[in-house]
Amino acid sequence: MRTGCPYGTHRVIEPKGLLPQPAWRIDNDMVIYDNEVLIDVDVLNIDSASFTQIEDEAGGDETRIREKIMGIVAERGKHHNPVTGSGGMLIGRVAQIGQALEGKTPLKVGHRMATLVSLSLTPLRIDRIKKVHKDIDQVEIEGKAILFESGIYAVLPEDMPDTLSLAVLDVAGAAAQTAKLVRPGDRVVVIGAGGKSGLLCLHEARKRAGITGRVIGVAPREASKKRAESTGYCDSVVTADATNALEVLGKVREANDGQPADVTINCVNIPHTELSSILVTKDGGTVYFFSMATSFTAAALGAEGVGKDVTMIVGNGYTRDHAAISLHIMRESPVLRKIFEQLYT
Repeated sequence: MRTGCPYGTHRVIEPKGLLPQPAWRIDNDMVIYDNEVLIDVDVLNIDSASFTQIEDEAGGDETRIREKIMGIVAERGKHHNPVTGSGGMLIGRVAQIGQALEGKTPLKVGHRMATLVSLSLTPLRIDRIKKVHKDIDQVEIEGKAILFESGIYAVLPEDMPDTLSLAVLDVAGAAAQTAKLVRPGDRVVVIGAGGKSGLLCLHEARKRAGITGRVIGVAPREASKKRAESTGYCDSVVTADATNALEVLGKVREANDGQPADVTINCVNIPHTELSSILVTKDGGTVYFFSMATSFTAAALGAEGVGKDVTMIVGNGYTRDHAAISLHIMRESPVLRKIFEQLYT
């Protein structure tokens, strides 16, 4: 077997010298190196920002969505949306383990598993798209993928359907980071509260802020608002256009007794929502941008432009034990489990 770099640089075609994620094109030949894992892929969970962009560009037409997904992978060797810069994750079954990993990984051939690294760095080959699930951003395929030695993953739990596990694991970083950021008594605003990452964040925000804190949800539509309200985790949920910073500011102020947030979590899947998050947050507060549609430039210059001294955190999709924390929420919260099962199974 060929010897590979732990970080997958041996797969980079162009530009040379980069890691697989920022590279434009990588090698998706499915003959593995000695430190790689070969996966028979069943489902791709395209990240929300990427799927929304593809669907909009395709005019909602399923055939065109298939063509665009196939085209991205054919051109780049990975599912790395050139517009949003994001990817997603996958579930499948371990088909082969490289010689250098034997005895060093808990994975075994045949294990059902989910990758917890982005499709934007994962060598992927799609042989056929079997079905597109537009309502949950998932695509059933026949194909193969490679997990690098440094790649993180989760063996799928036996007490949950695969599609439910995938939906939760896709946004596992959001809830786990929220658990680290929110303190007892905090006022927390979750923008995009009715989506899957937002719902998980509501749970952790309520749990960590406690009875002395306040949790305010911001949702774009009535259906999302009702979904967030049904959890029982919010003191109030408002409907507002997250791209309209003054509308969000006014409604959050009204719902929060005129007070700004200590912590704001942005979980939306569209661009131009940075200032809404910044304006509702107090000086010295924290804004966590989990959204892959976030512009660092817009956030940095926007905060400067309105004179806000806030700590802004890029939504790292990984934090220690994030998979275990997020899957535990499904076991701990019957109301969220019911919502997720209705939406994703």
